[in-house]
Amino acid sequence: MKEIPVSLFEPIRVGRLDLPNRTVMAAMTRSRADQEGVPSPSMATYYAQRASAGLIITEGTQPSVQGQGYPWTPGIYTDAQVAGWRAVTDAVHAAGGRIFNQIQHSGRVGHPSVHGLRPVGPSAVRANGQIFTPTGPQDLVEPRELTISEIHAIVEEFSNAARRAVEAGFDGVELHSAMGYLLHQFLAPNSNQRSDAYGGSVQGRIRFVVEVAEAVAGAIGSDRVGLRISPAKPINDIADTDATELYPALLGALTPLDLAHVHLVAADDEDVNDKIRAAWPGILVVNPLNAFPEPPADAGRANAEQWLRRGADLISFGRGFLANPDLVERFRINGPLNPINPEGLYGGGRTGYTDYPTLG
Repeated sequence: MKEIPVSLFEPIRVGRLDLPNRTVMAAMTRSRADQEGVPSPSMATYYAQRASAGLIITEGTQPSVQGQGYPWTPGIYTDAQVAGWRAVTDAVHAAGGRIFNQIQHSGRVGHPSVHGLRPVGPSAVRANGQIFTPTGPQDLVEPRELTISEIHAIVEEFSNAARRAVEAGFDGVELHSAMGYLLHQFLAPNSNQRSDAYGGSVQGRIRFVVEVAEAVAGAIGSDRVGLRISPAKPINDIADTDATELYPALLGALTPLDLAHVHLVAADDEDVNDKIRAAWPGILVVNPLNAFPEPPADAGRANAEQWLRRGADLISFGRGFLANPDLVERFRINGPLNPINPEGLYGGGRTGYTDYPTLG
């Protein structure tokens, strides 16, 4: 029987990394890259400020122009983007931290006004809702259904992005198969209505995610690869109607790869969470809540400790780290937490980004 950790502050080995504590900074879109997807110098400051996290996972980073969903998000497919990210990873490592790049293809969650291209998806099914664009909120559009050859090309985009991430100095990557983006769109029956090998049955719908994970693990080593999932979370109009069957099947197919971690955004249905913990024999990172617009007063620490007792190995925090660069130390001494400044959540300058005070 696995040993249950006493607290968030115990060390743990994840893949090839020895982490000093069990807190993970979750990916959060901050929209500070330039028009070409090149990370800005302020991003190096932002991430380095939070280097006391056991592991930092960056904001979602597109592997191609087509993969971009929102304005001013970073990419990882050009030499200039790699150089921009190198400044970030150098700063984090100099501050004693460890950092993974989250690779995110947004799929149907996008808009032609962002990059001039029609969004793509597993099927030509429009998601209900709006998306932020350079000219303000607009309705999501109907995506173009990907061909088989295009699916294979996107698998290669992910593996190339992972190679570039290692070139940029990242300790690893996390594949974003959550929150209604492309990999998640292939998993869910309401967004994936294909009748070929990438749709229909559970085995068909998990195929794309498994192929991406295999390709990336083959490119950089499985001990540098994590996968994020958010089963039964109806974000971006996703409906995981068979989550209790699909996710154990997905994790069973991924188990032989021996990935560094699986990162679970906890479902509201505890049966789903229990089945995922039982199905995944490796390291499990849990994000126990997705509170909006404000996290609880303790930034979710009480929930985190409950999850450690339930078998999670690490706990990820989003908005807690956003407003508290020294969140780990604040947790350690039960210190007060900074409130979130809504100015600068997405885009802008230093305000609401790198100007949050530390206890010192």
